[in-house]
Amino acid sequence: MITAIIIFFLLAGIFFFSVGVVGLLRLPDVFCRMHATTKCDTLGAGLMLFALMIYHGFAPDSIKLAFIICFIWLTNPTAAHIIAKASYQDRVKMTEGSFELDYSEEESA
Repeated sequence: MITAIIIFFLLAGIFFFSVGVVGLLRLPDVFCRMHATTKCDTLGAGLMLFALMIYHGFAPDSIKLAFIICFIWLTNPTAAHIIAKASYQDRVKMTEGSFELDYSEEESA
């Protein structure tokens, strides 16, 4: 039963990594690509590391893996926010048909 749970979490992690790669290759602009890759890294790595925690049981290795998961959950959203903010400040163009960004508010401030 434990093996089936481990396999489920590994397959779920592989699924999220695969979806993120497809999103990186197929999505049109930096904002969409950033969103796809951030989700895949956070979910994919978290699920795969959780599968490793289950495999090792309650051991020092599992505690280290839990710290790594927490680190990933804290740093990935932060990095995505910084990338999006830098792209916005550099006035990166969005794909046609997307929501239009209004930079005039920022110029007056």
